[in-house]
Amino acid sequence: MTEQTHFGFETVPVGDKARRVRAVFDSVAPSYDLMNDLMSAGLHRLWKRFTLARTGLRPGDAALDVAAGTGDLTVGVARQVGRAGRVLHTDINREMLEVGRGRIVDAGLVDRVLTVQANAEQLPFADARFHAVTIGFGLRNVTDKDAALRELARVTRPGGRVLVLEFSKPLLPLLAAVYDQYSFKVLPALGDAIAGDAASYRYLAESIRRHPDQATLAAMMAAAGLEDVRVHNLAGGIVAVHVGHRY
Repeated sequence: MTEQTHFGFETVPVGDKARRVRAVFDSVAPSYDLMNDLMSAGLHRLWKRFTLARTGLRPGDAALDVAAGTGDLTVGVARQVGRAGRVLHTDINREMLEVGRGRIVDAGLVDRVLTVQANAEQLPFADARFHAVTIGFGLRNVTDKDAALRELARVTRPGGRVLVLEFSKPLLPLLAAVYDQYSFKVLPALGDAIAGDAASYRYLAESIRRHPDQATLAAMMAAAGLEDVRVHNLAGGIVAVHVGHRY
């Protein structure tokens, strides 16, 4: 029997999910940044700034941004490590990487950022290479999240950190009800109007609901080899930053 997983609310063969996720991001790549601003009323910039403030990176350090896409976090960590540092900008999706590479060039950071197409579940990097590893709004799209978390931990140096910025579970029932209405009615309509693709944004809303809640993700990070995992709820738990340490 073929092993199954979820693609939003749909059940699909495990081997089929990556292809379907890739198709979603091929479609949304050109309008991804604009849609982020519209969907979050610009709040995603504050969430990313909050994450960057917790990397612990210093000038000369090495950093990895996984599922980095259009490169917001990549640019941030590249500025933190300075000219003497090195940053890997990685994603499984080439279309998203190309948009992100353009942002890196525009920011004048090509001297310290290398763009690599890579699968989060099988990172092509040596053990204990990076002082900080970030993944922003990407983990929920990974087929095998446990495998990806083990890889993030594996490539992190002792004393380093893994930071997961992701949509999570609202803490208040009233907020959750309003958020559901927004996610399943407003978001696909906005995707249709701006990106001409309601289906991809419906999937993105569904993928958020299938993502582990704060406590579950913290336990998964601990099982992957990270310690002292701390959870920072933002926007009432709609978004959370999980910070795990490698000792």
